[in-house]
Amino acid sequence: MDKRLIVPTLSLLALPIAACGAEGTTTEAAASAPSATASAQAPAAALTVTDPWVKIVDKGMTAAFGTLKNTTGADVTVASAATPASAVVELHEVVGDGGEMQMQPKEGGFVVPAGGSLELEPGGLHLMLMDVQEPLKAGAEVAFTLTLSDGSKIEFTALAKEFKGGNENYTGGGH
Repeated sequence: MDKRLIVPTLSLLALPIAACGAEGTTTEAAASAPSATASAQAPAAALTVTDPWVKIVDKGMTAAFGTLKNTTGADVTVASAATPASAVVELHEVVGDGGEMQMQPKEGGFVVPAGGSLELEPGGLHLMLMDVQEPLKAGAEVAFTLTLSDGSKIEFTALAKEFKGGNENYTGGGH
């Protein structure tokens, strides 16, 4: 066969193969990267929750902790929280009352500053699960929903773990 025909013929045969490879790469990239259309239809959450965890308990009261990060340029207020693990969840703070530390509901919710973060931690702000009916064992995943003051919702999953620091006792009496 003439060399002048072989090179163009091989080039034509290679095009569909190259197109298949490029198509697969484009599809994979599109699947792994958010598209501009998807971003416009589903805006980023105002808050993210990092390192969430909940203290293990057989039943009764316990608390959940983590870091709330505000990804917006305005303050964001967490108005309430919910979880299937407890019929009642309250936003709590620990305050000094005559030298004694007391837990109480946090009036006005949790305000996360613009572009900042807010720590939910033992001895401070936390999500108080008031009525846990089933044991939360170490390693269990507990779903939560935070409702913001604008009505939007943030969902996250916290890992149940043992915690002995701070001698936190959520068995009532102090509320």
